[in-house]
Amino acid sequence: MTHLFAVRLHPVLLVLAALVTVGVSGVSARAQNRMVYNPILLPPSNEVSDTLSEKDIPTGQGGFARDYTVKLNAGDQVAIDLSSESFDTIVTLMATDGSTIGENDDGPDGSSNSLLFARIKEAGQYIIRVRGFGELSGGAFKMKVTRLRPI
Repeated sequence: MTHLFAVRLHPVLLVLAALVTVGVSGVSARAQNRMVYNPILLPPSNEVSDTLSEKDIPTGQGGFARDYTVKLNAGDQVAIDLSSESFDTIVTLMATDGSTIGENDDGPDGSSNSLLFARIKEAGQYIIRVRGFGELSGGAFKMKVTRLRPI
């Protein structure tokens, strides 16, 4: 009786094994299609002309953000100048753990462009986040990172 039960159960086990394999590979295929967080390396010129769009990181507030990485040294003083004729810019400087070092919405000239000054305490990789104020913001922008020299 046990042998007969095993013979009848064998095809069922094969079908279940096939379903599990298909299910697992389906999950793997979906996982591979997900976007992986990968900030853009700031070029050696420290200048960027780019476009913010709905393909970038959703902010959860209706807008989108684009991240850049830059290596900074302890004691560096930097100015991050972000401008756009398409949207009201916001620039944020963050440590790699996500903590905010500084943020600026509107520059000192009263425009909707952003100008952020920061003094770096620890050497390491930092993230510069470009985003727009409000919903549905995006378009072309320019960003320049300048290392200021003490007088």
